[in-house]
Amino acid sequence: MLDSLQSTVDQTGHQLKLRWLTPEPEIERPLRGEEPEQAQQSLIGSLNCIHPNRLQVIGHPEQLYLATLGTTAYAETVKKLFSDRPAAVIFTDDIEPSPDLRDEATRTQTPLLGSTLGDQELINHLRYFLTHALAERTTVHGVFIEVLGMGVLLVGDPAVGKSELALDLITRGHRIIADDAPRFARIAPETIEGTCPETLRDFLEVRGLGILNIRAMFGEGAILRNKTLNLVIDLQPLDQRQLACIDRLTGGLSAMTILGVAIPKIVMPVAPGRNLAILVEAAVRHQMLRIRGYDAGVDFIDRQARAISQDRPDPPAAKP
Repeated sequence: MLDSLQSTVDQTGHQLKLRWLTPEPEIERPLRGEEPEQAQQSLIGSLNCIHPNRLQVIGHPEQLYLATLGTTAYAETVKKLFSDRPAAVIFTDDIEPSPDLRDEATRTQTPLLGSTLGDQELINHLRYFLTHALAERTTVHGVFIEVLGMGVLLVGDPAVGKSELALDLITRGHRIIADDAPRFARIAPETIEGTCPETLRDFLEVRGLGILNIRAMFGEGAILRNKTLNLVIDLQPLDQRQLACIDRLTGGLSAMTILGVAIPKIVMPVAPGRNLAILVEAAVRHQMLRIRGYDAGVDFIDRQARAISQDRPDPPAAKP
């Protein structure tokens, strides 16, 4: 269970100096709460009883705050901390929990963890790890490649030429992330990151040649482990009628939704004699300009409008 407290401690415990202050739970303890209100909680943060985190962190500032509370306020705060059913409470800076905190943890069966790291250092590391470990994921059929610094997903029907195009791009100095089944994760509200399944890493299948090891053929510089997805290029063999339907100014620009994020998509016609590698590079450069706020189609329309207005004669002056 990848999204459990135990697996998180197993994977990060050595780096973050985590240790169990209470016995490790025998049953997997999920980091995502099962109740609707728990699903909306932040995964980790400093002690917060108003908007409780699933992993509540107590460092020196929180320890000093608890020490300033009166007897009644302290008891209520401790009770509130554990009644919110956190996945665990983590004590940083080598702090040892007080007996009453241990008693309440035992009563509510809440695991306690300790670390020698500072609170912010531990929170930053765990937040980064959990963002990637618990991100929504999906697999898309295609080839994921980095072109001019942008992550480009090549999609299309089987045998349309995705892998051959990827091989052409690799020979031109670009880098491949994954062939056939790139795996994507939503690591931020508008950010999709793509990686390659371990069993497929370094390999590219090209019809007629079989399986190629890109790392062995082109070196370390031809491989990239992960990349943010910026553009989708849909390779389509279109007939004349379909080609006529493509907008001459904007091209085949639309969007493809992956994990709830709209990714710009370009439909690229496939036909004999077209140099698709050059066209992909041009599409990436064109998308870079769009991101910076420049659109050649809009510029062209504006230029034509200015030329028409300059050639138009001035209207006759009104008679008095």
